[in-house]
Amino acid sequence: MSLTVCCYFTTHGAGRVYVYLQLLTDDFCCHRCHFRVSSVLNRDVKQYGKKYMFDCNEETCWNSDQGEYQWVSLEFPQSVKVSELKIQFQGGFSAKTCRLEGCSKDGDSTVIEHFYPEDNSSLQSFPIQEASVVDKIKIMFENSADFFGRIIVYSLDILGEKTS
Repeated sequence: MSLTVCCYFTTHGAGRVYVYLQLLTDDFCCHRCHFRVSSVLNRDVKQYGKKYMFDCNEETCWNSDQGEYQWVSLEFPQSVKVSELKIQFQGGFSAKTCRLEGCSKDGDSTVIEHFYPEDNSSLQSFPIQEASVVDKIKIMFENSADFFGRIIVYSLDILGEKTS
């Protein structure tokens, strides 16, 4: 199941472009990203759905169901070079290890970066050292701090550059 969200590309100096994601509730949207997650807690998308990572509300979140590996994937409307990820987990429900994968539209997925979040509720930033040009990314959440493998994400932001 995929969800369409807006992707706004805005310049922030030094050639960086902020890829801002927002739900399709706005008539100003000009780019569309397709977004998927591995699972939703008890399939309760009304309370814990993937859209809550992008609603700018500090009281809502995506809550995965239990399982060994959870993930978030995103397909951009054009090629990008991702330079940074910002993620806010719920303390006790974060991933100890994360893997960022990327691919072109028809290419095979490759690992771009591994990163290691702290188990807390703070917004955490992860610079991507050597990002390649991608059309799709997938963030794999491995080794959950939760015994059952659940992940809770309050916000997810992606920084990068447009390449086409």
